[in-house]
Order: sequence, then C-alpha cells, then structure tokens
Amino acid sequence: MTLRRRTFAVAVAAAVAVAGLAAPSAGAAPSGLRDDFNGDGYRDLAIGTPKADGGTVTVVFGSSSGVGPARSVNVTQDTPGVPGASESVDQFGENVISGDVNHDGYADLIVGAPWEEVAGKPRGAVTVVWGGAKPFTSGGLMLTAPDATADFFGTGAAFADLDGDGSDQLVVIGGNTFWYYGDGGPTQDGALAPEFGFLPDGVVLDGVTAGHFTSKDVSDFVLNGRLQEDGVGVGSYVGLLHGGPGDIGHHSSVLASGYGPGGASWDRAAAAGDINGDGYDDLVTGWSDTPEGGSFTVRYGRSGSLSTGTTYTQATAGVPGTPEANDHFGEAVAVGDVTGDGYADVAIGAPMEDVGSHRNVGNIVFLKGGRPGLTTSGAQSFHQATSGVPGAAEAGDHFGSSVRLRDINGNGRADLAVGAYGEDVVSGGYDDGAAWVLRGTGTGLTSSYATAFNATDFGYRTVVGRKFADVLGR
Repeated sequence: MTLRRRTFAVAVAAAVAVAGLAAPSAGAAPSGLRDDFNGDGYRDLAIGTPKADGGTVTVVFGSSSGVGPARSVNVTQDTPGVPGASESVDQFGENVISGDVNHDGYADLIVGAPWEEVAGKPRGAVTVVWGGAKPFTSGGLMLTAPDATADFFGTGAAFADLDGDGSDQLVVIGGNTFWYYGDGGPTQDGALAPEFGFLPDGVVLDGVTAGHFTSKDVSDFVLNGRLQEDGVGVGSYVGLLHGGPGDIGHHSSVLASGYGPGGASWDRAAAAGDINGDGYDDLVTGWSDTPEGGSFTVRYGRSGSLSTGTTYTQATAGVPGTPEANDHFGEAVAVGDVTGDGYADVAIGAPMEDVGSHRNVGNIVFLKGGRPGLTTSGAQSFHQATSGVPGAAEAGDHFGSSVRLRDINGNGRADLAVGAYGEDVVSGGYDDGAAWVLRGTGTGLTSSYATAFNATDFGYRTVVGRKFADVLGR
C-alpha cells in the first residue's frame, strides 16, 4: 500500500513545513474568497489529521500551478499564538471549515476539536486561527462548551448567514446541541441557543451543512447524525433548520430518520451546491450502510422546502461500478463545478471498493450536474489503478474516504481532492494516509498532472495509524 510516486520535492517541502512558513510573500491584499487564507486570490486546501499528535491541520496554498508541499504550513495547538496545547485525545482537526470570522477580508481557519479537555466543562472546543497576508501568525480564538449540555462541542461547524442580515455567523454543534454567535464575531460568552428546541431526543450529531436550500437570501442548516434508543443505534437522522430573523429553531423539519436511503453516514457524507443552476443549493447525502453497498441521495432546493430526493446506487444506470455489499459507496460526498459550466457536479467516495483482486482499495465516482439536475451521462471513475493517478491499487488503502471539490488553481473549474486514510507510505507503516488532487477540465476530471502527498512531505514524524487527510476542509 505504498504511495510510489510523488510530484514535489520532499526535502524542500519538509523544511518549509517544519519552519512554519506560509510561503506566500507578505502584503497580499485580501481576495474575499471564503477559503483564501493568504489573500493571493487562490483557494487553499486545508487537510485535517485528527488521529495523531493531538491533531493537526495542514494548509496547502493554491496557485496557478495547483498545490504542493512547498507552499504549505502546519497548524497545531502547539503553533505559536494558537490557543491550547496539543494533547493526545483532543482530535484537533476532526472537522475543518473556513470563513472571514473577523471581517478583515482574509479567510480564517476554523478547526473543531470535539475531545478537547477543558477543566470544569464538557469536552470539546472550536479554534479560529486568523488568516492574513502572513496567515496563522497572529494568533486565534478558542471557544469552549457554552454550558453543561454541550458535550463534544465542536463536532461540526458552519459559517453562513443564519438570520438573513447579510453577515455570516459561526454555527457550532456538539452532541445534541446547536449554538450560534452574533454578527459582531464569536466570543466565549456570546453563544446563543435556538429559541425553540428542534432536535429530537436520542440524536447524536455528526455534522452541519449550510446552504441556500429554501431561500436565496437566507441560509438554512442541515444537521445529520445518529439516532439512538437506550444507547443502541437505530439509524440515521437528517434534519433541516430554516434560517431567518427571529424564532431560530421554530421552522424545522426531518428529512430522514432511521435506516434506509436518504440518510447521512457521518459528517463527510453531506455536501451542498447548486446542481441544476436554479439559484438554490441542493443537498447531497450519502448512506453507506445498504445492501447495495451504499447510496447517495440528491434533494433539490426550492422555495420553502427541499424536494423528496432521488437516490442513486452503483446499480443505477450509468453509474460506474457494481453494487456489492460493504463498498461504502456514499461514505464521502462533495459538490462543486468541475467543468466550469455553472452547474455543480458531484463526487462520491466508495472507500471499501475492491479493485481487481485487491480488497478495500477504494474508488471515487464523478457525476455531472445540468439544467435537468444530476446526470449519469459522461460519468467517470478513478482509483489508484487508473492511468495517471499516483500510487498503486493495494488492499486497505481506502481511496475516497474523504473528498472535496474546490477550484485551487484559479481557472474557474473545481479540482478534486481525495483522501485515503489507509495508504501505507513508510516502510512498516500502517494507515499512514495520503491525499491526491485531480484537476477539473471542461469535460470533467483528469488524471493528467495529478499530484499526491502524505505526512512525510510536510515534515511530520512517523506515527502508526496517523491517517493523514482523514478530513478535507470545506
């Protein structure tokens, strides 16, 4: 399971990462892009690795030539100015998002650490690390559980306009709680709870996804998690919370409850984007635990509500692959406009897919959006045996365990980042993890110019079970 080919010079990359340098020159003006941390006009890729060293986040800066370790920086709770201290149980980087929290024009890094130990409080924290012309060098802000009910605070986060006043706000979930902060910016004492409790008893939340699902002016929030009765899992929960001025929590609905299509396996299995170009965001959720080896559901946005949804499996005509038990098709999903035609496309991970005689190699499927909605025409499939994709298809790689679609080279087409937490890199390694980037083109994804990198490229020490790129920032 060794990643055999690398595109970038390891020695130079490691030196940059270890030194903590951000590589871009000082003085870059802010671009306003929600994931451009250094203001150079290119979207950046944040990679979360929560399983080792207390958790790490590696930011790889976008450029006209793509991304690589030579332009990167590592952020941990031991980074100067970042609040807290790295501890083995924290899981710093379990979820990673971005947004301009302090309204200076630069995107800020927002990192969840749901197992952070805080004296006298439930576990969990969210850390905001400030972006800038020299990003992540001017400190940050840590937010911890607002009250005793907020177990595992920081399990998920979103940054969007909740109340419809045109200013984005930070939303944080944990356990069975939902919190948001005012327009003036988050403060430790500024967390607000909904006026109406809308989460059912027995729900343990995994993730939150923001989007203009039912209004073009106000963001809604989809929350997904697990249903439990007497501590026993009884399926998936997906709920929709409508934003708007006042009475937060009053307008909500349940989209999925229990086992079956339409659920979301965990936080990596929910994403949003405008697939049919009507101005409303559409919701994609993946449910990997089905007899067909997994599925994903598309619910189209519209005024007032989301559609009931269309479910796809590998048995759906035109979808690459064969439906087999335990493929985990839909365990990770991403939405973004790869072809640059104005319609968002969808990438679906199947990290337990067998390739040839090798088990659990992993695979991703790419489907295009369009005016009628998602289509299987021109569908693509990629894994490590695909020509041009670095590495080799070997058992237990789990290629596609995380996916992200964003334009990182500024050509107007989203590029696909793929994580494989089971990739073995060093001699004797186990689940070292690695990430790949496939470029977007006018006709779809291409493996030409594909790049790959792993923890050693960024100067990290070797840790068994590190699972680098277990999380890809939204």
